[in-house]
Amino acid sequence: MLDDRRYLIPFRATLLPQIFTDTLVIGGGVAGLRAAVSAREHGDVIVAGKGGIQDSNTYWAQGGVSVVLDESDSIDQHVEDTMVAGAGLCDEPVVRQVVSQARERIDELVSWGMRLDRTDSGPALGKEGGHTHPRIVHADGDATGRELAATLDRHVRSLDRVRLFDQCFVLDLITLDGSPPQCLGAITHHPKYGLQVIWAQATILATGGCGQVYRESTNPTAATGDGLAMAYRAGAQLADLSFMQFHPTTLYVAGASRSLISEAVRGEGAYLVDRHGQRFMQDYDQRGELAPRDIVSRSILKQMAATNHTNVYLDVRHLGKDRFAKRFPGIYDLLKQFDIDPAEQTIPIHPSAHYMVGGVRTDDHARTNIQGLYACGEIACTGLHGANRLASNSLLEGLVFGEVAGRTASEMIDHQHGRSPVKVISDIRPSDRSELDLADVRSSLRSVMWRHVSIERQGERLDEVTEMFDFWARYTLDKIFDDRKGWEVQNLLTVGSLITRAALWRTESRGTHYRLDHPKPSDNLRTHSIWKRGDVDPISVAVADTTQTTRPA
Repeated sequence: MLDDRRYLIPFRATLLPQIFTDTLVIGGGVAGLRAAVSAREHGDVIVAGKGGIQDSNTYWAQGGVSVVLDESDSIDQHVEDTMVAGAGLCDEPVVRQVVSQARERIDELVSWGMRLDRTDSGPALGKEGGHTHPRIVHADGDATGRELAATLDRHVRSLDRVRLFDQCFVLDLITLDGSPPQCLGAITHHPKYGLQVIWAQATILATGGCGQVYRESTNPTAATGDGLAMAYRAGAQLADLSFMQFHPTTLYVAGASRSLISEAVRGEGAYLVDRHGQRFMQDYDQRGELAPRDIVSRSILKQMAATNHTNVYLDVRHLGKDRFAKRFPGIYDLLKQFDIDPAEQTIPIHPSAHYMVGGVRTDDHARTNIQGLYACGEIACTGLHGANRLASNSLLEGLVFGEVAGRTASEMIDHQHGRSPVKVISDIRPSDRSELDLADVRSSLRSVMWRHVSIERQGERLDEVTEMFDFWARYTLDKIFDDRKGWEVQNLLTVGSLITRAALWRTESRGTHYRLDHPKPSDNLRTHSIWKRGDVDPISVAVADTTQTTRPA
C-alpha cells in the first residue's frame, strides 16, 4: 500500500493557481532559514513553513550549539566525540566538514544579533553527554533555540528577494520522471488561499523531524514527518531510518504533555536517581549521567523495571535554587507550573522520542538522488550523526548544511530561460473501501510505535507492527482527504511503516537501535541502509561513501 500512490490528492497542475520562484525552501526552522539566506544570493526565494516559527523543533531546542572555542579543546577532539557517539556509522569527512565550520557559523549569528550567554572571558560553554570538553554555547540559559530562531527569522525578513509563507502545508513534491528524475517544486495548501503550485528551479527540504509518530515525544505537534513521506513518494533515497534518538529526560507528569528537560541540566551536575533516591547510572556506564543518550535511555528503562516504577528522577537539589533558576529559567518556570520546587524535590522524568537520526540521503553538498532537490537539517541524513547524534550537534548541522544547501542550489538556477507550468496530472479514483476513524488510527499507530519500535525492539513484535501498518494503510492511504489532519495521518502511517521496516531489517544493536533478540553490533551491518520507493530490501552503502550516483547537469 505504501507504494500505490505517488501523490496524496488528485490534481491537474496547470489548472491550479501558479507561483514561481528560483528556490523553494520547505521548512522554517534553523536549516530552512539559513538555506534561504544563501539561496537569495542567486535568485528569488520562497520559504514555505507549515506553521509559524514557534512550531519548529528549532524554537524549542534548549541545549545549545556545539563549537570548539576553548584552548584546551580541538576540532579533532570534537570529531572524535561525534564519531564515538555515532557508533561506527559516522562518515568522517562529513563530520570534519561540519565541525570545522562551527565557529564561522556562530560568529555569523552573533553578527546578526544573536545574544549568547557570556562570561568575562567570552561565551559561556556548557558540557553535555558524550562531550569530553565544555563546548556548548547557549542563550537565555535554556532557550537557545528560541533566540536562534528569532535571530534567523529577523535576519531573513530583513532581506530582499525572500518571501515567507507561514501556515503553508506542503503536500507533495512535483517531479518529472527521467534518469535522473527532476524536482520542479511542490503542491501546497494554505488555509486562506487553498491549493497552489509553487514552481521552483531548486527545492530544498528542511522540514525537520517526525517525533509525533511516537506517543511519547518532545517534538511539537507539527512534527508529523511530512518531509520524509513526500520525499519517499517522490522517489528520494532515505537512509538509516532505524535510528530514532530518544531523549532520556522529559518531564513525566500524568495527564500532561511531555516537556524536555535539557541534557545541559546533567551537564551542570544533576543526578539521575530511582524511586528510592539511589543514583544508578554508574552501575551501567562509567560516564554516569553524561553517557550518550541511547545508553542513558536504556539504563533508565532497566532501572524502572528493576524498581517496578513508571519513571525515575532528576536530582538538582545539591546545585542550589539560585544557581538552577539562573542557568535554566525556562525549565524552572515550567516546574513551577506543576508545583515542583527543584531546590526541595526531585523531578520526575522518562525518556521520549526526540530526533530522527536518519532521513533523506544527501551527499556532502546537500544533493539528493533527485535532480534539483536538496535536503538539510533533521530531514537529511548526511552521515554526520551515524547511529546516534551527539548532543547539540543538530543545530550546528542545520546551520552548516543550510548554508551548503542554499549555496549548492545555485547550480540549478538558469536566469536565461523563462518558466511555464508543466502538465503534471495526479489521477486518483475514490476508494470504495470502508473508512477508519482518523483520530483512532493516529492514536493507535503512535501507541504501537512507542510500545514496540522505540527504545527496545524485538523481531517478532516488529513483524506484528508491520502487519498493523498494512491494515491501517489499506483503509487510510487509499482515501482522498481535503484537510491537514487527514494528510498528516497518511504521512504518519508512511513514516511509521518505514521506520518499522528499517528496524526489522537491521538485525543488530547499534547506537539508538537496540534489538533484544540481537543485542550486539554486527560487522556485516556496519553500513548505511538506503531505502527507496518500490524497494523490497535496502541497499547497503559503506560508511564514509558520500558519493552520489546522480549529479545535476
